[in-house]
Amino acid sequence: DVQLVESGGGSVAAGGSLRLSCAASGYSYGTNCMAWFRQAPGQEREEVAEIRASGAPRYLVDSVKGRLTISRDNAKNTLDLQMDHLEPEDTGMYYCAADLASAAYWGDGTQVTVS
Repeated sequence: DVQLVESGGGSVAAGGSLRLSCAASGYSYGTNCMAWFRQAPGQEREEVAEIRASGAPRYLVDSVKGRLTISRDNAKNTLDLQMDHLEPEDTGMYYCAADLASAAYWGDGTQVTVS
């Protein structure tokens, strides 16, 4: 079974940093696009960043450009999101997602709170 397990969330003061990680298993990692989504309280889930199997990143939210960095390690089956200069508006549940040919899969999320 496909499993995505996020970790690394927490509470941090504005201007601080966090590094989120996602451990993937149950499929052939390294052949598909991976992404990070977030959902703020009372808002819809939005895609923050994605990264192709080749490692090419793309940032979907203008406010995170220059502050968040998505990366992957295909040898370790992991996906990371380095978050610097965090702002209160970055608060939300962050989800790892895998875009496979059969379907899209999601982890349970990790909470990020910036105050």
